Amino acid sequence: MKYARLPLQDSDTLDAVRAAYRVDEESQVIRLSQTLQWPSSTADAIRDRAGKLVTAVRAERRKGSGVDALMHEYQLSSEEGVVLMCLAEALLRVPDGATADRLIEDKLTAADWEGHLGHSESLFVNASTWGLVLSGRLLRQSLHDGHGKKVFRQWVQRCGEPVVRQAVRQAMRVMARHFVTGRSIEEALQRSQGRANRAYRYSFDMLGEAARTQSDSERYFDAYVHAINAVGRQSGDMGPLDAPGISVKLSALYPRFEMSQADRALPALTRKMVSLARLACHYDIGLTIDAEEADRLELTMAVFDELLRQPQLAQWQGLGLAVQAYQKRAYDLLDWIASQARQNQRSVMIRLVKGAYWDTEIKRAQEDGLDDYPVFTRKQNTDISYLACAQKLFSYQDCIYPQFATHNAYTVAAILELADPQQAFEFQRLHGMGEPLYDQLVTNNPELNCRVYAPVGSHEDLLPYLVRRLLENGANTSFVNRIMDDQAPLESLTAHPQEQLKTLAQIPHPRIPLPADLYPDRRNSRGMDLSDVRALSALDEQWQVLSGPSIPPVTDASIESALEGAFHYTEQWRLTDVNFRAGCLEALADLLEERMPHLIALCCQEGRKSIPDGVAEVREAVDFCRYYAAQARQLFDPQALPGPTGESNQWRLRGRGVFVCISPWNFPLAIFLGQISAALVAGNTVIAKPAEQTPAIAWMATQLMYQAGIPEQALYLLAGDAGTGARLVKDSRVAGVAFTGSELTARRINQALASREAAIATLIAETGGLNAMLVDSSALLEQVVVDVLRSGFQSAGQRCSALRILLVQEDVAPALIELLRGAMDELIIGDPADLATDVGPVIDENALASLYEHIDYLEGNARLLKCCELSDSLSDTLYFAPRLYEISRIEQLSREVFGPIVHLLRFRASDLDRVIDQINATGYGLTFGIHSRISSRAQTIASRINAGNVYVNRNMIGAVVGVQPFGGSGLSGTGPKAGGPLYLTRFTNEQSISIDTTAAGGNASLFALSDDH
Repeated sequence: MKYARLPLQDSDTLDAVRAAYRVDEESQVIRLSQTLQWPSSTADAIRDRAGKLVTAVRAERRKGSGVDALMHEYQLSSEEGVVLMCLAEALLRVPDGATADRLIEDKLTAADWEGHLGHSESLFVNASTWGLVLSGRLLRQSLHDGHGKKVFRQWVQRCGEPVVRQAVRQAMRVMARHFVTGRSIEEALQRSQGRANRAYRYSFDMLGEAARTQSDSERYFDAYVHAINAVGRQSGDMGPLDAPGISVKLSALYPRFEMSQADRALPALTRKMVSLARLACHYDIGLTIDAEEADRLELTMAVFDELLRQPQLAQWQGLGLAVQAYQKRAYDLLDWIASQARQNQRSVMIRLVKGAYWDTEIKRAQEDGLDDYPVFTRKQNTDISYLACAQKLFSYQDCIYPQFATHNAYTVAAILELADPQQAFEFQRLHGMGEPLYDQLVTNNPELNCRVYAPVGSHEDLLPYLVRRLLENGANTSFVNRIMDDQAPLESLTAHPQEQLKTLAQIPHPRIPLPADLYPDRRNSRGMDLSDVRALSALDEQWQVLSGPSIPPVTDASIESALEGAFHYTEQWRLTDVNFRAGCLEALADLLEERMPHLIALCCQEGRKSIPDGVAEVREAVDFCRYYAAQARQLFDPQALPGPTGESNQWRLRGRGVFVCISPWNFPLAIFLGQISAALVAGNTVIAKPAEQTPAIAWMATQLMYQAGIPEQALYLLAGDAGTGARLVKDSRVAGVAFTGSELTARRINQALASREAAIATLIAETGGLNAMLVDSSALLEQVVVDVLRSGFQSAGQRCSALRILLVQEDVAPALIELLRGAMDELIIGDPADLATDVGPVIDENALASLYEHIDYLEGNARLLKCCELSDSLSDTLYFAPRLYEISRIEQLSREVFGPIVHLLRFRASDLDRVIDQINATGYGLTFGIHSRISSRAQTIASRINAGNVYVNRNMIGAVVGVQPFGGSGLSGTGPKAGGPLYLTRFTNEQSISIDTTAAGGNASLFALSDDH
C-alpha cells in the first residue's frame, strides 16, 4: 500500500500526542485531575470569585444580548429552539420565494412563538421573536379556516412580495448581525472601534466553511490577504499582542485538507500559509491557525511546524494556534508545541478553546467503529482538561503567550487565581456571546486583556457557523445557557469540575457508549482510523499481496457432489442447535477482524477496491455475521401461542433445505458472506457460487468459515462461471436461491426455478436501480457536492446503490454545477492500494466497454458538463474518468449504467410531484436521496417514492447492517432487506405444533386451579 508520511520529526512529545489520540477517557481524566491538586485556599478563592462573577452577570442580564439571552429563551431542548436553528441555517440562502415560503410554512406551524413574545428581558430576543410571531399567527389563521395550507399559499401569492417571508427574513438578519461583526473587513474594523467595543482586542475570522474547489480556496486566500492588509494598515506599530489579528482555517485554503491527500495538501497549504504569515509579519500582527476536526490535527501540526522553521519569520511573535481542550490530546499537544517553539527559538500564541465539533467527533467514531473517541464525552471532563491545559500554559511563559477562550465564569476565575501577576495572557470570547461576563471583567479590571473572536462575512456565509455556535452554547449543559438561568443553583456553576465528577457513577458519559458497544444486541464491527499514522503504519506492515490460491476447477462431477452432499446434510444441519450455528458466525466475525489487513489487501488486489472501501467491506461482513447471529437466537426460539385450555400450541422456524448463494464482484466479501451466513444460521446448507472476477476472496472467506466451525458438509464453494449458476438453480434439490446482481440474470433465475418439476423454491434477489437524488433550493450546496461525489463516484460508481440521476431545482442548478465541476477536479483517479485514490478502475473489459457504449449514446442525447482527466499512464487500462452529463428527460435512461457517470436533470419547483411520478415510472425502487431543509417535504417525498432506502441530507451509499437494512422492490429486487429484521425469515419454513394435553385422561391444569382468587 501507499500513503503519505507527514514531515514531523519523531520525538517523545510527538509520540505522546499520538498515543493520546483515543486514549481511555477515565484514565486520561484521572491523569489530568492529578495535576489540579490545589490548596484549599486557592480552591476557595476560585469559588468565591466565580460566585461573584455569576451573581453580577445575572444582575446585569438585561444588558445582555446575542446568544446569551437568545439561548435562554429558545433552548435547543425546546421545539422552538430547533425551529429557530433550522430557519437560521437555511432561509437566507434560499433564492426563490416559493421554496422560502414552504420552508417558513414547514417550520413555523409547529412552534409556539407567541409564548415567547415579551417574555424575555432582552430587546434583541423580542425583536427576533416579533417576526416569528407575525408569521406564525398569519399562517395558523390560514390553516384553521378549513382550507389548510392551500389558503396560506393563495394568500402568499396575492401579497406579491410576501409579508411573511420578508418578516422572517428580517428576523434572521437581526439574529445574524449579532453573530457577524461585519459583512466586510472594513465594516468589521469600523464596528470594532465603536464605543462599546473599544475595551476589547479583536481577531477577525473571514467567515466561510471548508473549500470544495480550487476556486473556493483561492477566493478564501484572497480574502485573507485583503484582511491582513486592511488590519495591518490600521494597526500601525501596535504589535501582535495589542493589534487586531486574523484567524485562518486551513480547510478554507485547500479543498482536500485530509490525511489521505497529505502529499499534495501540505505543500499547497504550507506555501499559502508562509505567504500569509510573511504578510502578517510585515505588519507585525497576529495570525492564528484555527482548530478543526480531530482527524486534521496532525496535518495542522505539520503546517504549524513548518512555519516555526521559516527563517524569515524568526523575529515575529504573532504566529498562533488554537488548541481544543475537548480533545484527549490537548494536554500533550501543548508539550509538543512548547518543545518545537523552544527548538526554533520562537514564542507563539496559543488560543485554548473548548472545541466546536463535539457532536461530529462522537458520530464519526461510532460510524467508523473506532476503539474510542478523540474527545471527552462529558462537559465536566472537558472542563478538567481545559483547567489542566491552562495551568500548563502558564508553565511555558518563555515560549507561549496564552489566550484563554472561554465563557465559563468558573474557568475565568480559576485562570485569574492561577496566573502570576507578572505573566502576560489574555481572555477571548466569541462575538455576540459572553458579553455580560466580560463586560464586567474589563470594566472592573482595566489591565485585563480580552480579545473578541469576530466573524466577518455575508449573512448567507454565516449560516453553518451560526448553527454550530447555537448547538455549542444552546445545550442544556452550556455555561452560557445556565448562567442566565436563575433556576440553575449558584453552587452548580461555581463548583470545581472534580467535585462534580465525584457525584457520578462513572467518568465517561453512560449514554454515550464506546463505538464497539453501540448496539444493544451485538458488538459493532471494528473499524480502522485512516487518519491515525499509527494505524496506517500497522496496516502497511501487515499488508500482504497474496498470490492466487489453488481453487479446484468446477466440473459436472463437483457440481453433483456439492448438490448431493448439501442435500443429504440438510436435516442434520437443520437440527443442529441454533446457538451453535450462531456461535460459528460470531467466531467468523472475530476471525474477519483479525485478518482485516490481509482481507483489505485482497479486496484491493482482486476486487479493485480502494483502501477505505476495503475497510468498509470487511466491517460489513462482520456486521452481517453478528447481526444474523443475534437475530437467529431470537427468531429460532420456539414460541408458545394462545389457545383453549387443554391444548399446547407452538410456532417455530426451520431451515428450507439447500440454498444456492450467488454473489457479485462489487461486494465480494460482504455480500458473499451476508448471503451465506444468513442461510447457514437459519438451518440451511449452502452452495456458494461467487463472481468469476473475485474467486480468491471467496476462497479465503470460505476457509475462515470452516475455521470458525462451519462443517464442510454444510458449505460448498463452486467458483465457476455463469454456467455453474445456471446448472445449480435448475436442480430439483435446491430449495432456494439468494442472488445479488443484474436484473436480467435475476429474471433468468426466476424463470429457471419456476420451470422445474420440483417444490416451489424461494428466490431472494437484489438487483440495481436508476437511483436518484433530489436537491431543492433550500439544500446546503456544499454538503450536496460532498454527497454527490461519494454517492456517484466512490467505488468507481460500481455499487447498486450508487447515484445515477441528480435532480436539481433549476434555481440552484447553475451554482451547484459550478461547485460540482470544481470538486470533480480534485478527485484522484489511480491505484486502489494508494490511500490518496478516490476512484479506482472498473472491474473488467466488459464493464469498461459497457460504459463507453453508454457514452456514445450520451454524446448525441445529452450535454457533457464535466469529465475528469485521466493521466496518460491510465488511458489504456481499466480506468474510466468520472463524468457529469445533463439530460433533458428521465426517459432518456432506461437501464442502470454501472459506473462513475451522474446524469443531472433540472426541474422547476412547481414540477416536484411530476418528477417523483417519473422516477417511480422507471420501475426501479432501490435508493433515493433527498436534500432539503423542509422536513415536511422530505417526509412527503419519502412516502411517495418507490424506493427501499431513502436518505435525507446525506449520501446514498454505505448502508449499515441493522441500521439501514438494504434492498429494493420492483425491478430492484424481491426483498426482504439484507441486514434487516425480516431477512432470515425468508430462508425458513414455518411450523406449528398443536398438542391435546387432555388425551392422557383429562385436563389436569384446569382441575388444579384453586379458588383463592
